[in-house]
Amino acid sequence: MSSNSQIHSLNCNGRLVQLDTPKIMGILNLTPDSFSDGGKFNNESSALKQAEKLLKDGAEIIDIGPQSTRPNAEFLSSGEEVGRIGNMISQIKKEFPDVLVSLDTFYAETVKFGFNEGIDIINDISGGQYDDKMFDTVAETKLPYILMHINPSYETMHHKIRFEDITLEVNRYFSEKVNILLKKGANDIILDPGFGFGKTVEDQMKMINEVEYLGFGRLPLLIGISRKSFIYKPLGKSPLDINDETQKLHLKVLERGTKILRVHDVAEAKDTITRFLRKK
Repeated sequence: MSSNSQIHSLNCNGRLVQLDTPKIMGILNLTPDSFSDGGKFNNESSALKQAEKLLKDGAEIIDIGPQSTRPNAEFLSSGEEVGRIGNMISQIKKEFPDVLVSLDTFYAETVKFGFNEGIDIINDISGGQYDDKMFDTVAETKLPYILMHINPSYETMHHKIRFEDITLEVNRYFSEKVNILLKKGANDIILDPGFGFGKTVEDQMKMINEVEYLGFGRLPLLIGISRKSFIYKPLGKSPLDINDETQKLHLKVLERGTKILRVHDVAEAKDTITRFLRKK
């Protein structure tokens, strides 16, 4: 069992969210070019329907992504992201008042827009490296911040780097960034080791096996392995055909202390969490 058994809580706009049981973050891509569901939910009514489905299936957090970060995706400015989001955040909050909305962006300006629209969590794949105003904005909003490990620039985010010891490297990065965030006055920090971004299959499997050591168990961990190529490519399968394998890995990371699963397939992840809680 995991050493990361302490109870964490998040202050989401004054609402205290306990992470005593693992939470599911359902992915809502507003992008025409995401790798597995591109173009499906990029208008308001289809996005609202998808949000409703994610919640019915068991998601407590909806992660809205206006920009795809798959290899060779179209690069958007903050203004284009905001245009793509439109009224989506306020609409979702109006329709589903209890849901937590997370905004997936690496732009401080997009975060400010999202904050005014009512987001609860900032999900920044860049660890503050692609916009030097991001950490200050995080501190100003006081929202929980998901800090992800990634290569230092947008252009190199998918460049494969062979790390001598991936766990050590990720922890070094987390320590450095967490210190900066805390000094600036950020409140709640969630750690995401960044599966699928510039890491070899071997390194990603090592991270799965050593999840309990990431962040030294001091901060809550989010794991996002849904439809990632390190699972499906070695099996010669497509991103949509690896549910069984993904749920086995989900169970493994839950047993090692993971608090949030970021997923496309919410109902299946919910079943896995139920199985995990029964075994505890």
